[in-house]
Amino acid sequence: MKCTIFANGLFSTDARIEPKTPQHDYVIATDGGALHCHSLGMTPDLVVGDMDSIPRWLLDQLRRQGVETRTFPERKDHIDLELAIDLAIERGMTDLTILAALGQRWDMSIAAVMLLAAPRFAGLRIVLRDGLTDLFCLRGRQRLDLAATSGERLSLIPLGGPALGVTLHGLDYPLDNHLIPFGSTLGISNVVTRPEVMIEVQEGLLLCILEKLGRT
Repeated sequence: MKCTIFANGLFSTDARIEPKTPQHDYVIATDGGALHCHSLGMTPDLVVGDMDSIPRWLLDQLRRQGVETRTFPERKDHIDLELAIDLAIERGMTDLTILAALGQRWDMSIAAVMLLAAPRFAGLRIVLRDGLTDLFCLRGRQRLDLAATSGERLSLIPLGGPALGVTLHGLDYPLDNHLIPFGSTLGISNVVTRPEVMIEVQEGLLLCILEKLGRT
């Protein structure tokens, strides 16, 4: 099942989200992320967080509408986004798109990206979307066939150590069973040349960053 999570970061006006299209089974807003839903004319199914950044009038309005709210203390061990992912999993969601998770603070932005790499989320499909850019992780012994458009840019960054046995097809710089060292920029700014891209990694963890072309 598909879930869209609205975090409380900067929300791009081109996040490829259409509120009138049933592309999500469940919508979660993390605290002030409910304002992004409100601006789109959407009503979330769940609001989660310490409720320090959602306006009181909006929180009261959503509660009157019967929206579920889960309030956590301000002093806690996890950021609201991680709590939202956990609650999405509790509700049977396996395909998560996270919006508005980047841009206001470096620490929160990096933490949001690193959540993609958490071992306990390995069985999920999680995409962090920032406007025209999608971020996701690919783990060892995984292959991904990705629909893309010529001219789009794909970058691959190893996390936690080297990425071994990396194979890339459909890109300007293909690789065949290649090693990308940890801390290397070898995988940065590759360019899509075919409508289908194949990414495979035998061992390690790759952060994949796909920059889509703008709408015409």
